[in-house]
Amino acid sequence: MSDFIPLSVPNIKGNAWKYVKRCLDTGWVSSAGAYVETFEGKLRAFTGAGHAVAVVNGTSGLQLALRLSGVEAGDEVLVPALTFIAPVNAVRYLGAEPVFLDCDAFMNLDPAGLGEFLKTACRGTARGLVNKKTGRRVKAVLPVHIFGNPCDLAAIMKLARDYGLKVIEDATESLGSYYTAGKYKGKHTGTIGDFGVYSFNGNKIITTGSGGMVVTADKKMAAKARYLATQAKDDAVRYVHNEVGYNFRMTNIQAALGAAQLEQLPAFIKRKKDNYAFYRKALAGVKGLELLGVPEGTSPNYWFYSLLIDKAAFGLDREGLMAALGKAGIQTRPVWHLNNLQEPYRRNQAYKVNRAPWFVERVLNLPCSTGLTKEQAARVVAAVKAERN
Repeated sequence: MSDFIPLSVPNIKGNAWKYVKRCLDTGWVSSAGAYVETFEGKLRAFTGAGHAVAVVNGTSGLQLALRLSGVEAGDEVLVPALTFIAPVNAVRYLGAEPVFLDCDAFMNLDPAGLGEFLKTACRGTARGLVNKKTGRRVKAVLPVHIFGNPCDLAAIMKLARDYGLKVIEDATESLGSYYTAGKYKGKHTGTIGDFGVYSFNGNKIITTGSGGMVVTADKKMAAKARYLATQAKDDAVRYVHNEVGYNFRMTNIQAALGAAQLEQLPAFIKRKKDNYAFYRKALAGVKGLELLGVPEGTSPNYWFYSLLIDKAAFGLDREGLMAALGKAGIQTRPVWHLNNLQEPYRRNQAYKVNRAPWFVERVLNLPCSTGLTKEQAARVVAAVKAERN
């Protein structure tokens, strides 16, 4: 239908056509080309990251970061139960196993639960921290900045350092989010852990169609990431490879689009924030509905708008409201199925995952594209209010 309101779609504008056309006109369309380095440089400048390596998608970036963090087959990585499955799969790609932890009030990895697990469920050994239950070495923690809201990284980083764990920030949803207070004031998500990873999938705040970026403060690790992402070429002319690498490098066409999109990011974040404020004000006072807030001391990118639905007070549960809005031509989306309940991971350890199911039952994400107009947002609000008890 012509008046369909999608959940989250790309907003292609600015220099996108110009930069991509330049790639096509010159023939530099694959992983070699000036725009790959240009995009990396622009992202470093925007986020304050020390080094950046452009890759084919966020998942490949997470896999690289985990490998460079020393995660090996048989190790364990601590991950959120409530997140998109990509970071969990990235752990398994290396032959390692995820251990699932609960979330906090913003759906992010709960530092209190992390601390309790490390203190009570693990023990130090000569080969590092070991999970008492499984006997496996615990190597890293992988917090995800859910829907653009920054995690409590001050607490997570302290715990990780105290227990000798590497930290890989999954910032795939949080490009442009940063801290406004505390130890990491002024720091962008993705730039604090040992590694950070961004995503430029079609539904992200900026897009390259598909693509990702690995960032780190460690120059040697960045060089190793670039080496591994380009098939680990030790002699590119004679095709000598001393390690098993990956075909993970971003193409010049994707990077050209990314460079143009990054120029629009401040305006995109402002639009996201304005529409979030509109939703929040317009839905205030509707019994049984609450738009998820923002963690104190942070400035998120407002990537997704999560509506919390209390069936008893509103008169309709999440599934019912989602169906009603769908009939009205408005696309919404529930939060993910818990990863510890996904078929490939049912046998993995889940440590006191108690709060996350509450969100799974109640969260409905509202349309949030950067091109969403005020008229469309008003239509969404009117459709939601039309279903109240």
